[in-house]
Amino acid sequence: MTTPPVHLRPITDAEYPAWRDRSVASFATGIGPSRGLSGDAALQFADAETAKLLPDGPATDQQLIWIAWAGAEPVGSLWISLRSRVPFVYAVEVDRDQRGKGYGRAIMLAGEEECRRRGYTQLDLNVFGDNRTAIALYDSLGYTVISQQMRKQL
Repeated sequence: MTTPPVHLRPITDAEYPAWRDRSVASFATGIGPSRGLSGDAALQFADAETAKLLPDGPATDQQLIWIAWAGAEPVGSLWISLRSRVPFVYAVEVDRDQRGKGYGRAIMLAGEEECRRRGYTQLDLNVFGDNRTAIALYDSLGYTVISQQMRKQL
């Protein structure tokens, strides 16, 4: 599949509340099962963690939140933190109606290029073990496992 071109532009203050709500919900969906949290507890946890990481919203220092565009249409978003020596992808999202078109790959490649442009030579991320689609994408982009947490139900 040919990767469609996307460009990243910083999120606006007006776009941030809806993006934050989606980001919190997405994080809660992943963290809840991994931590054995109820739906409400997972949402509370995800909301609190996001508030800690983005105390000033899109103006938070060393936090880059972009909307990804294909032509004149928004297709997703990307959040990368520059707080550590190696930038960290906190969230990559493809809009529900745009999935399966290669935009996840395009967004990640655009984020990688932005990090290269800023002088970085590595990019880290975390993915929940049951997210096979994301794992396949990251594998195909050349990401390798550097740490692995495992669990067994008893």
